Amino acid sequence: MSAQTRGLVCAHHHLYSSLVRGMPAPKQKSRSFIEILNNIWWRVDAALDNEMIYWSAMLGATEALMSGTTCIIDHHESPNCIEGSLSTIADACKSVGVRVNTCYGVSDRWDDSQQLHSKVSPLAKMTKAASRGLVECERFLSSGGLGMVGVHAAFTCSDETLNAAAGLAKKYSVGVHVHVAEGLDDIQAGARLESLAQDNWLLVHAVHLDRPLRGRVVHNARSNMNNAVGYAKPSEKPNKILLGTDGIGADMIEEARVAYARLREFDVQADPTIVWQWLDNSLELFPDAKNDVVTFNYDFADSPWHTAFTTNMTATEVEIAGEKILVDGLPTRVDLIEVRAKAHEQALRLYERLNN
Repeated sequence: MSAQTRGLVCAHHHLYSSLVRGMPAPKQKSRSFIEILNNIWWRVDAALDNEMIYWSAMLGATEALMSGTTCIIDHHESPNCIEGSLSTIADACKSVGVRVNTCYGVSDRWDDSQQLHSKVSPLAKMTKAASRGLVECERFLSSGGLGMVGVHAAFTCSDETLNAAAGLAKKYSVGVHVHVAEGLDDIQAGARLESLAQDNWLLVHAVHLDRPLRGRVVHNARSNMNNAVGYAKPSEKPNKILLGTDGIGADMIEEARVAYARLREFDVQADPTIVWQWLDNSLELFPDAKNDVVTFNYDFADSPWHTAFTTNMTATEVEIAGEKILVDGLPTRVDLIEVRAKAHEQALRLYERLNN
């Protein structure tokens, strides 16, 4: 029993988060979203080096492939390893056979004396770290890399940095990939981005967005629940909605199931076709995925009404451009055992660095 579908697209990922699973709990408990960022994610970002970035992307891309996801839109940050980081991610994904659109998420939260600020004044000057991030985005795009211009979030950026990012994106005819009003700390994002946002922007989360903005909204139901930031009510937004994972793997069928359950809790009249349309909307950014062939071990894998309620579906084969890069559930270009082992080594290095 099996059925074939086109390739799946993860519209918002943080591939480096592949190393964070199993990480020892931080010494301080987090009582809010901003404390989660301070105690966990911003510490992880600052600890990353090139080897960690490579093997986290290798593992994330391999696991994406094994779930039938053939295309990833990645958002990356590593303030102590900026230069060349986007090429490292692209090279890793290419080795696996998965397509990636990546960007560096610029931010002014690390000032020029390497002090961390949870919130940045709109009137502040652009930091060296933000400038380096923009240079990395431009280097990658100008060399032919498939990407966007990344911005962490408005509340960690000066207006100077937001304007520079928007200008760079316009120069290369790409969108800006930015977290928008994920938590209440970024409640001013709509007002600050209103004059900048364009139709090709990716507005990630938009949980507390207080006004319409141009661009596509990327919904990350599981991450929003995990961080207790609230429900984004994507079905009520005028924007086209896409689905991402915010770094919690790249199993898009599972993500769609969670998104549907959350939608039903909000609107009991909603049906699975709404969320599966959100999945399909990502094909506008990765049209090549339409020609990818994914075989699942379930006869009705192409039916939203079936897949919304059927767990343990597995991708058994993936074909991209005539090449089978997944056979019998295993990648053909890379050794799964080696990828997991190397990623584990880098995860242990990361944990040790965080502990010190």
